Amino acid sequence: MLTNDSIPRRSFMQTMAIATAAGTVVSRPALAVTSASKRAIYKTLKFGMIRVDGSIEDKFRAAKEAGFHGVELDSPGVDVTAVQQAIANVGLPVDGTVCSTHWSIRHTSPDPEQRAQALEDLKTAIRQTHAVGGHTVLLVAGHGDDGPENEIWERAVTNIRHALPLAAELGIYIAIENVWNKFMYDHDAGPEQTADRYVRFVDEFHSPWIGMQFDIGNHWKYGDPGAWIRTLGKRIVKLDIKGFSRATGKFTRISEGDIPWRSVREALDEIGFVGWCAAEVNGGDVEALRSIAKEIDDVLELN
Repeated sequence: MLTNDSIPRRSFMQTMAIATAAGTVVSRPALAVTSASKRAIYKTLKFGMIRVDGSIEDKFRAAKEAGFHGVELDSPGVDVTAVQQAIANVGLPVDGTVCSTHWSIRHTSPDPEQRAQALEDLKTAIRQTHAVGGHTVLLVAGHGDDGPENEIWERAVTNIRHALPLAAELGIYIAIENVWNKFMYDHDAGPEQTADRYVRFVDEFHSPWIGMQFDIGNHWKYGDPGAWIRTLGKRIVKLDIKGFSRATGKFTRISEGDIPWRSVREALDEIGFVGWCAAEVNGGDVEALRSIAKEIDDVLELN
C-alpha cells in the first residue's frame, strides 16, 4: 500500500513538473494558480494526433497554437535530439510518453523472453522520457488473454517491479492506464464495476513511482468515472480524456456521448488533482486541434 509519505512526495514531484511546464509555456501567472475549489488541469495530447506536415518542431508549434500546454510522445522511438531542439525553439514541453510496444510485447506474456523485452522497452521509455523533460510513462500493464488473472497479475507485478529503481532514480512515474485489455475488470460485465482491483494492483508495488493514468472515457462503459476517481484518489498521476456513449457503445468526441462531466470535475476537485490531461481522440490540423482543446476546456470547466 502507499506509505504516509508517498503521497506528499508524489504531489510535490507532480506539482514541480507542472509548474516548470507552465512557466515554459506561458507567462500568465494565472496558469500556476490553484485553489481548493478548482484545481489547475493542463492540456496535452498524443503526438500522433498532430496531423500537420513538417518537422517535429512544426508539429509542436501547431499543438501550441491550438492551445495545448504540452505534448505526449511514443517511446521507445523518441528522437531525443530533435525533440530537445523543438522544446527549446517552440517553448512547449513534453509532459510524458506512451510505451509504444506495450500492446504487442507484454509484461503478462507467458513467454519469459517477451517479458524481458517488455521490461527493456519500459526502461528505454523511462530514460527517453527523462531525457526530454517528461515525468510519466503510460503503460498498459498486460492483457487478460495471456492467462488467468492471478497468473498475469503476478507476471506483471514481478516484471514491472524491476523498472522501479530506474524510475525512482530519474523521477519518472510509471502510469498504469485503465484500458480495454480484459485485466483488472470484467470485460463482459455491466457498468456497476469499481476501481478496487486497480487500487490493489498499484498498492502492491509499495512505491510512489507507480500510479494511474486514468482514462475518463475508457471505463464509462464499466463504471462511474466519478466513483473511480474518488476510489483511486492520489494514485492518479495523470488523465486521459475521450468521449464515450453508453447508448451506442462507441467512443465519441470529448463533448459528445453521455459521460457525466460535472461529476468528473467534482471528483477531481475532491481528490485535489492538479496535473496533465491528455487528449486521446482523432486529431487533425490546427483548427481541429483547437476544437479539441476547447472541448477539454468546456467539459472540465477550465475556462
